[in-house]
Amino acid sequence: MLFNEANAIAETKHLASAQSDRLLTGLAKVIDTAIIVSLLMVFTHLRMQEWPPQYMIAALLATLAFQAAAGLLALYRPWRGESITRQFFRILLVWGTTGFMLLTGAYLFKETSTFSRLALSAWFVTTPFALSGWRIAARYLLAYKLRRDALRRHALVVGSGEVAAQLADKIRRSPQLGLHLAGHIEPDPTPAHRNADHEPAIDARRLGLVETLELRARRGDFSILYIVLGSTPKGLASELVERLSDTTVSVYLVPDYFTTHLSHGRWSSLDGIPLISLFDTPFWGADGWLKKAQDIGLSALILLGVSVPMLLIAVAVRLTSRGPVFFRQRRYGIDGKPITVLKFRTMTVTEDGDRVPQASRNDPRVTPLGRVLRKYSLDELPQFINVLTGEMSIVGPRPHAIAHNEFYRSKVKGYMLRHKVKPGITGWAQINGWRGETDDLVKMEKRVEHDLWYIRNWSLWLDLKIILLTLVRGFASPNAY
Repeated sequence: MLFNEANAIAETKHLASAQSDRLLTGLAKVIDTAIIVSLLMVFTHLRMQEWPPQYMIAALLATLAFQAAAGLLALYRPWRGESITRQFFRILLVWGTTGFMLLTGAYLFKETSTFSRLALSAWFVTTPFALSGWRIAARYLLAYKLRRDALRRHALVVGSGEVAAQLADKIRRSPQLGLHLAGHIEPDPTPAHRNADHEPAIDARRLGLVETLELRARRGDFSILYIVLGSTPKGLASELVERLSDTTVSVYLVPDYFTTHLSHGRWSSLDGIPLISLFDTPFWGADGWLKKAQDIGLSALILLGVSVPMLLIAVAVRLTSRGPVFFRQRRYGIDGKPITVLKFRTMTVTEDGDRVPQASRNDPRVTPLGRVLRKYSLDELPQFINVLTGEMSIVGPRPHAIAHNEFYRSKVKGYMLRHKVKPGITGWAQINGWRGETDDLVKMEKRVEHDLWYIRNWSLWLDLKIILLTLVRGFASPNAY
């Protein structure tokens, strides 16, 4: 009887939540439509003092295209847990897709000349900011209500150890997530669980815990359950999943990042089978094409802009010291395959053997001109040719001489994972100060740490941030000599 009453309560809450989600989604669509149409009306009126029929058709088509793109790119999924920045870029992507569809249609039907370019440009630029603006305002209003415990979902954490503690603390301290910590249960693993690969059947004590949590779930005490793997006995975790499958509770399995190598992991699937890739490249599919397009486009523009300075540097290198203009050195590229990296020669030697001493302060091998080129990273300019040929990227882990790679790969954990992506001209490690001579192991460890962080967190926007910071902070470095 008690379970039936709890089921009824939980079902009522689930239906109310679903109805609320549909209402909020419908409201968001109405607001977005109103903003798109209103802004087009405003800019058209400011430019033409009227609202011609073709603009009404454009507004209708824009709304339909926007909703279609929003559906494909999941713009109206719940905001919970998604940052404002990520949501803004999602809006930019949806709106950019909308604009592309409209321009393509106008071009095909030869209607581009019938519209005011100034009005449409103003409309196209301001709309994504307006769409983001009302969402930000709604977030702050929602956060205010959440702080008053009005709309929070109750979450329960099962697991012990650092990951479980961090998860519980994050829920407790982050009201903007829309979650309230209903409890944190730390099950005591038996010695059999700790030492054996196959855990025995769940004991009476755990069975009592499972029944208690099932009753609480049916009663509606919590609607989300987080089970931390590794610190939760397998039998207990599987029994909880089995029992709660008959409730409306959302169950999440949380990998234990401190007992596995999942800090490098990414979720994926193989024909429907869920997988976690521990060591992999982020540049699969569309992301790889975006990265390649960015590299080719920017490197072509940069080479065009620095062609005259590069010519002057080449002449200066030839006139001031004996030897070739370019220094070619074998380094590891993507997947550890050797590539030949180009630089302006800055030394009196061109070493590329099994032993390559790193450049040090007041190194006698460096020419006077080379000292200036190295200080301002001008010797790296020919590497944009490596980017155009596809051997390097503008942003990525800096490539090291093969001799240095072979030395450090056995001393720094995860060192070769840097080569899951193309090496770069600048990178996350470089803009954070980890460049130049690595005269002790800690410096190389910090460089690798930053490189792996970049690979795990890559996005197109992170690349642009690194490029901008490289330009703002300048190419000069006290560690470059």
